[in-house]
Amino acid sequence: MKITNLRLYMVQPRWLFLKVETDEGICGWGEPVIEGRAESVKACVEEMRTYLIGSDPRRIEDIWQVLYRGGFYRGGPILSSAISGIEQALWDIKGKYYNMPVYEFLGGTCRENIDVYCWIGGDRPSDVGMEAKRQEDLGFKAIKMNATEEMAYIDSFAKVDAVCERVAAIRESCGKYFGIAVDFHGRVHKSMAKILVQELNQFHLMFIEEPVLCENYEALREIARYTASPIATGERLFTRWDFKKIFEQGVVDIIQPDLSHAGGILECRKISAMAEAYDMAVAPHCPLGPIALASCLQMDACTPNAFIQEQSLGIHYNQGSDLLDYLAEPKVFEYQNGVVQIPSKPGLGIEINETYVEKMAKAGHDWKNPVWRNNDGTVAEW
Repeated sequence: MKITNLRLYMVQPRWLFLKVETDEGICGWGEPVIEGRAESVKACVEEMRTYLIGSDPRRIEDIWQVLYRGGFYRGGPILSSAISGIEQALWDIKGKYYNMPVYEFLGGTCRENIDVYCWIGGDRPSDVGMEAKRQEDLGFKAIKMNATEEMAYIDSFAKVDAVCERVAAIRESCGKYFGIAVDFHGRVHKSMAKILVQELNQFHLMFIEEPVLCENYEALREIARYTASPIATGERLFTRWDFKKIFEQGVVDIIQPDLSHAGGILECRKISAMAEAYDMAVAPHCPLGPIALASCLQMDACTPNAFIQEQSLGIHYNQGSDLLDYLAEPKVFEYQNGVVQIPSKPGLGIEINETYVEKMAKAGHDWKNPVWRNNDGTVAEW
């Protein structure tokens, strides 16, 4: 079997889909994208075309090594995301060829389902108490919300109080044991993060995400002294070599590799196995589309330290289309009582609605995250 063609589709709200075709008529789908840099990743996949055409798609590890090592320069968001989406599509092909779901190649299942959480509140969270209650009524047992808007290196305690008031509203609406994850989104600097995590201790959070930017990981040790909540990070780390420093530091409790950014399914399975050896949990990052989520669930199925899965249904970014719109059988991601079943059909376990993909690709998108500024005009982290 040989790869004969690659097709790329820029589709709303902010995604890039890849279809890999073969001479035996078996096709695989992947999702190579960096949010806000979809055109750059698209160009990178196109540049890799010469390595892929004529290759046997079943030789996934060899192709991954060629794409990663063959260009001398390696790592980073664009290259790693391009490789990730290609790798997902290759697994989809291999699973369909052998008539097995991807997880069977990775050791088989260790679970039947996995908990999921949903996003509430948007970039500038408000009315989160009512929104969390609505999600609880739909069966979800956990939510995630952005903590704060812009926050300077040293900022007003009023912003800290505002975060606590929002989290308190969720606790009041949903009770003591409802799961609350608070995403600092790298918006908070070390000085304010220490204050904020300490003030949030009273709410017994499920986890605090990206309390500082991942490149400031050395600050995590000091921040950890002020919090009783598990610390999560990893969505902006690429391949196991980026995660190595997190494991060696031994401060983080939960890693969040993104299967469309960190090297794909097998690479993230390797990262998760490293995390297990350091007694760390895994909660894959996935505010993306259905192919990325299907890839996550294939890995979750055989990863014993995975404990919850992010998913993007209804997320504030999904304007124009949503998670289920591109699926021929949307019920594959049916959430019941806050869990999702592991797809068991061959490959990634989903069927893409190609007619809808082609229609939406004609419109395309040019999604970019907003650029925020502090009150003094300096650029703030988004």
